[in-house]
Amino acid sequence: MLVGLRIDNFAIVETAELEFETGLTALTGETGAGKSLVVDALLLALGERAGADAIRAGAEQAEVTAVFDVAAVPAARAWLADNELDAGDECVLRRTVRADGRSRSFVNGRPVAAGRLRELGQRLVDIHGQHAYQALLRPAAQRALLDRFAGAGPLLAEVAAAFDAWQAAGRAIEDAERSAAGRAERLQLLRFQADELAALALGADEWPQLDAELRRAGHAQALAEGSAAALQALDDDGAGVHRLLAQAAGHLRRLAGFDARLAEPLTLLDGALAQVAEAGSALRHYLDVLEVDPARLQWLEQRVAAVLALARKHQVTPDALPALEAAVQAELAALDAAGPGRAALEQAQRAAWQRYQAAAAQLTTARRAAAQRLAEVVSDTIGRLGMPGARFEAALLALAPGEASAYGAERVEFRIEANAGDGARPLAQVASGGELSRISLAIQAATLAQGDIPTLIFDEVDVGIGGAVAETVGRLLRGLGAERQVLCITHLPQVAAQAHQHLRVSKRSDAARTTTAVEHLPAAARVDELARMLGGLNITERTRAHAAEMLTAAQQD
Repeated sequence: MLVGLRIDNFAIVETAELEFETGLTALTGETGAGKSLVVDALLLALGERAGADAIRAGAEQAEVTAVFDVAAVPAARAWLADNELDAGDECVLRRTVRADGRSRSFVNGRPVAAGRLRELGQRLVDIHGQHAYQALLRPAAQRALLDRFAGAGPLLAEVAAAFDAWQAAGRAIEDAERSAAGRAERLQLLRFQADELAALALGADEWPQLDAELRRAGHAQALAEGSAAALQALDDDGAGVHRLLAQAAGHLRRLAGFDARLAEPLTLLDGALAQVAEAGSALRHYLDVLEVDPARLQWLEQRVAAVLALARKHQVTPDALPALEAAVQAELAALDAAGPGRAALEQAQRAAWQRYQAAAAQLTTARRAAAQRLAEVVSDTIGRLGMPGARFEAALLALAPGEASAYGAERVEFRIEANAGDGARPLAQVASGGELSRISLAIQAATLAQGDIPTLIFDEVDVGIGGAVAETVGRLLRGLGAERQVLCITHLPQVAAQAHQHLRVSKRSDAARTTTAVEHLPAAARVDELARMLGGLNITERTRAHAAEMLTAAQQD
């Protein structure tokens, strides 16, 4: 609940420090005194937007501090804990706005973004002003009010999750169809590449052998001429290197008997003669088999050209083609096995739709029961608010299968039968402004009792009513105050008399400036304020006695 509110340099409020209690608190004052400024200041502390015009003339910045007791507000405590802002049972919200329009927000002394402050504020305060009448005409607002009255939050979350799962299953089918088209194109390309590579059938070690053989075949003439010349140099019918080595060895052999030191060179020459003889024999054999088959050369050239062409096409080296073929085959196998079939995806979609239908049916059942109870409560309340014989109805209109939504399988339409026999018709078609305000108040009173927000603020929701109806409105708000903290800005003494606590807002002016003050009224001062609200400028003893009687009766009730 709201414990305290301090306002500094906000609009025409120089300084105001308010303390709040449980129950119903009435804020009254003359027209133009600034009663709504208290709500506006609280809205600022709760994160709502404010510009430089919110700053009192001559001041550098406006500042509002709101103190809440959150001991019995689990939603707020959980939010504070999740955001590492928990400071026990007390929560302090502070907001400043500078003359340049910039603002700063704090929760328990730590800076936060204004958006985060609004998130917290929605868990602490629910504000209902005259704009709520028009909001009541929107289908989404009517659905939300019925669901709050039904306590259908968990069911709504379940329906929304099931709806999202069903939507996701549908998107999976669409994605699979798009993927299937892309996969088919990729498979076609891979199969073509696999066929090309398979047709080439290049062995893992074939390319180096092909390259070497082609090099030899392409230089066959040079190889033959060079090898023949080398053979001639070694032994050209006794005129080559072999003859000269043999002559040298013969000289040394004759002389070796005279000097043993010639044995080593003689051994080397004998070895050289043997190697030259072997070299000559090898060259003769090489020349015997060196013939090049023209057909073989042509095949080699074609084979190498084919390998090079395919390597260029795939932008790889020739010796990498076998590995490329293996990779293509592996991707082919993976694509063939990838992704669930359409039948499996459609089965998943059907299962998700069935879960959604089951959850939506539970929500429909809860709404139907709540609609009946809400109709009874609101019909009774508006009858006591000056609309005797009127009947309220919360109709559930089934959606077509193609219109299913995350909010369930039906839309909600609030209807009113203003006079017996007229038939129930949508609110927007039959309710006048005064009737709509009373219907709105009755619905809010019924639905707010089901919520968990601790502080409720009503900003002149009693406009357009008076007399006994006004007293009924006051009792209605006092009844809400028995369960929650209720703040009500009112101009009706019948409503103000029902309050547990009374604050008066007054405007003070001098030659230099105008300011607004807020004061807590004790019992005697409450009588004076109620008398002013009853009699205006002409306050008589009879008016004062009437005010005292009204206050006594209200407090006794």
